[in-house]
Amino acid sequence: MALSNVWFTLAAVLVVIASPAKANSNDVFNFALNLECLEGQFYSYAAYAEFARDEVAHLAFLRRTAGAAAVPCPQINIGSSFDTIIQAALESRAGNSVFSPYDNDVNFLLSAFLFEDLGVTAFAGAIPVLTGGDAQEAAAGILGVEAYHGGLLRQWLFENGDLVVQPYGIQVVSFVQALSDLRGKVGGGKDQGITIPAAVASYYGPNILGFFQANIVPTDSDAKIFARTPKEVLAIAYGGDATKPGAFFPSGVNGNIK
Repeated sequence: MALSNVWFTLAAVLVVIASPAKANSNDVFNFALNLECLEGQFYSYAAYAEFARDEVAHLAFLRRTAGAAAVPCPQINIGSSFDTIIQAALESRAGNSVFSPYDNDVNFLLSAFLFEDLGVTAFAGAIPVLTGGDAQEAAAGILGVEAYHGGLLRQWLFENGDLVVQPYGIQVVSFVQALSDLRGKVGGGKDQGITIPAAVASYYGPNILGFFQANIVPTDSDAKIFARTPKEVLAIAYGGDATKPGAFFPSGVNGNIK
């Protein structure tokens, strides 16, 4: 190899190392497609309301955008997966109860809380690695909708924070904090409940809603939303370990990003 070619190759390597990593847009959209398959199925099983329409529209858009490269929906567990997550979040407080998102409205909205914040942080992590303005604009548009969903859910959960989730005997605000703590533990430490930390210091015991201070918008110190990597997203969706499919995706996700 000529010396000039050696220097050219070395320069190219250095450019790649120095530049932010970029990803194939179809790979990123296919990763997102897995999450939209999960959300679309979850909402559609309950009632075909606005959230369901949004998620189904997201799914259709991602398929249309990826074209022939679009992956099929993966195997999804909407049944026992929720109980697995709740058991992990509540630990000994879960008792022998079996959690289902479709038993009542409170359970359903608590379950939706699991997904919506996850979707926002996933798209926030995807936008910087997408190539091209069109792809980034599309991801930002979906992120915005997921953030609206998440904000509405967090507001409702906060306003009804003193309701007791049965049969656990745990207030909604404390239940949410337990779910947030679990997401933070396995998902890169990036999560917040619906109250400021000082207000939930004693969340293992009874709380009085009047003392809570709202945290409807989870942000970092610069008031920006958190961004998660694919591995951090999968660690939550798989129930704790990004390398071991389980929970909502018992056979893993489809596509090149895993």
